Amino acid sequence: MWLKALHLIFMVTWFAGLFYLPRLFVYHAMSDDAVSNERFKIMERKLFYGIMTPGAILTLLFGVWMLFDYAWEAYGNSTWLHAKMALIGILLLYHVLCEKFVRDFKADQNKHSHVYYRWFNEVPVLILVAIIILASVKPF
Repeated sequence: MWLKALHLIFMVTWFAGLFYLPRLFVYHAMSDDAVSNERFKIMERKLFYGIMTPGAILTLLFGVWMLFDYAWEAYGNSTWLHAKMALIGILLLYHVLCEKFVRDFKADQNKHSHVYYRWFNEVPVLILVAIIILASVKPF
């Protein structure tokens, strides 16, 4: 149960960043003064590298540990587990894309509008809902 608790704690940490960072992108894309732009760059960097990425790494570490410790033996043939792992793969790609956007903003190379980031912000919500349903209900 300790593995599951730690997995969930760091998953919440990771998702807090996944929810907040794109919101910062929305505000950053709307800002037009140097002071705000620099402030957003600092906030984005600290959130991504100080909270999100450690949260992602520890979520994956404890998740893989649980998988090899007991989950694969118990649920390895379950479609819900494979679907959950596919969604986690998509979430990792989303995380990498967030890093690209952090770097783009840092270099003053943003190519997207605040509207784009508003839509981009909804992706982790949908993935979280699906993962929670898969992991708790185990529908198939």
